[in-house]
Amino acid sequence: MAAISGGKTYHHGDLRNALLCAAVDLATEGGPERVVLREAARRVGVSPTAAYRHFEGRGELLAAVRDHARRALADAMERAAARAPGADDPVLAAEARLAALCRGYIDFAVAQPGLYRSAFTALRTADDDGDVDALPGADPGACAGDVRAFTLLTDALTALAATARPPRAARPAAEAAAWSAVHGLSLLLLEGPLRRLPAQRRDDVVECTLAMVVSGTRVP
Repeated sequence: MAAISGGKTYHHGDLRNALLCAAVDLATEGGPERVVLREAARRVGVSPTAAYRHFEGRGELLAAVRDHARRALADAMERAAARAPGADDPVLAAEARLAALCRGYIDFAVAQPGLYRSAFTALRTADDDGDVDALPGADPGACAGDVRAFTLLTDALTALAATARPPRAARPAAEAAAWSAVHGLSLLLLEGPLRRLPAQRRDDVVECTLAMVVSGTRVP
């Protein structure tokens, strides 16, 4: 999502969307900390007053960026799943889809660290003036069911359990365990000790983690 360049003045059209585009660019460049309503307004070429007509404060803008980042993450997972090799065996096909979704999750985090961090940022933030700026009734953690990435993993695990012979119900909390595995690894690769791994070693760790997630579904 590209913002209007800083050298141009915004004259007409969808100002709210233009501000969001600028904010997404800020998040892409430096994560949720970079998302500031006044800076988004400056990039679009309008006054902060004009920006505040569309977003009440940084919290509301950051919430919109977070929603965008979550959609982008889920879209990346679905694209990865669409590229997964087909298989005649429904069990192998379901396992391949689950692994591909997990791989798409991690690949997005590595390729788009700013957006990835923004996808899971809390909504309670300081506004441009340093005052607390929380959305009324907002839950900073958000319900897992509201995150499409989590829903994709849940559906893949349910489908995989249904292909078992004989079919079985998905293991309790399996979706949370799978999400924890890919989310935890993503953070380790971005901000933890694994961030210095060479590319080949990183790929090996990713594939090993995905194998563990898939093999965990085979346990009765």
